[in-house]
Amino acid sequence: MSASDEVLDVVDEHDRVVGRAPRGEVYARGLIHRCTFIQVRDGEGRVFVHRRTPTKLVYPSLYDMFVGGVVGAGESYDAAALREAEEELGVSGLPRPVPLFRFLYDSGGVAGKWWSAVYEVRCELPVRPQVEEVAWHAFLPEEELTARLAEWEWVPDGRAAYERLLARRGR
Repeated sequence: MSASDEVLDVVDEHDRVVGRAPRGEVYARGLIHRCTFIQVRDGEGRVFVHRRTPTKLVYPSLYDMFVGGVVGAGESYDAAALREAEEELGVSGLPRPVPLFRFLYDSGGVAGKWWSAVYEVRCELPVRPQVEEVAWHAFLPEEELTARLAEWEWVPDGRAAYERLLARRGR
């Protein structure tokens, strides 16, 4: 099954399920759906940063400071966060990601709007990122990540989540 065939819950402005549709249709029609964003830190507190592959349906080849993805039909945010983190990092046995907050992101017509559940998790396991998802990766100190914000092209939804995360932390 291709990514565009994956079935997603369609939700309303209040994050209530109102239907289901394949991901390709959800994006094409700009329907509201659900996504997870997981900030991963290693044992030294560095943040996992990666560049998306050019084959991604949304925001190909851009940098991201979160792993994550869409929440499947009938799946909880918590289950999706753990599944997505383990898949993208290429690990198993990751601690359950800690939920931080949610917000409704508007892509400005790229793929509609999505409810974005932001999490954090510590990964002290050796990572083997999923080659279909990750073209490049590194664990960066927060200072280097901050410096790279002006230099690299970032996924806009991840950037919005990161700015909200920093605001919540008082930075």
